[in-house]
Amino acid sequence: MAVKDRDRFSTATRLKLLGEQTAARVYRSQTRRQARRSRLTGRAALLAIVLCTMIVALAYPMRQYVSQRAEISDLERQQQQARQRVEQLRDLKARWQDDAYAEQQIRQRLHYVMPGETGYVVIDPGAAKQAHAYLGAADRPWYANVWDGVDKSDASSDQ
Repeated sequence: MAVKDRDRFSTATRLKLLGEQTAARVYRSQTRRQARRSRLTGRAALLAIVLCTMIVALAYPMRQYVSQRAEISDLERQQQQARQRVEQLRDLKARWQDDAYAEQQIRQRLHYVMPGETGYVVIDPGAAKQAHAYLGAADRPWYANVWDGVDKSDASSDQ
C-alpha cells in the first residue's frame, strides 16, 4: 500500500490528474459553446429567412409605389403645362376679339392694304438669285438634273 499511496501523491501523478481534469473542463466548455452556437445559429438562420422573405414580399410593391409616384409627378407637370397653354390661348383669343389687333395681323400676315393705300413688297436679292438657279434646273431634262446631283454629291464627299 505504501507504493499505491506514494503513486497517488507523487508529483507526476498529480500533474497527470490535473491535466486530465483541465482537459475535461476544456472539453465540456467547448461542448457547451458549440451547443450555444448551434442554438444561436438556428435562430439567426430563421431570422435571416424571415427578413429575406419580408424583403422579397415588399420589393415589388415598393417598386410599384416608386414608379407610380414618378408617374404622378410627371402627370402633374404635364397638367401644369396644359394649364399654362390654355391660359396663353385664352389671352390670344381675347387679343383676336380686338379689331385693331385683328387688322394689324391681317395687314402683316396677308399683306392687305386699306382702300387708297399702295402696297409694296421688298424682295431680298439673295432669295431672287436662288429662285433663278432653281428655274434653270426646271428648263433642263430630268436626267440632266439627276446627273448634276450625282456630280455634286461626289464633289462634296471628296472634300
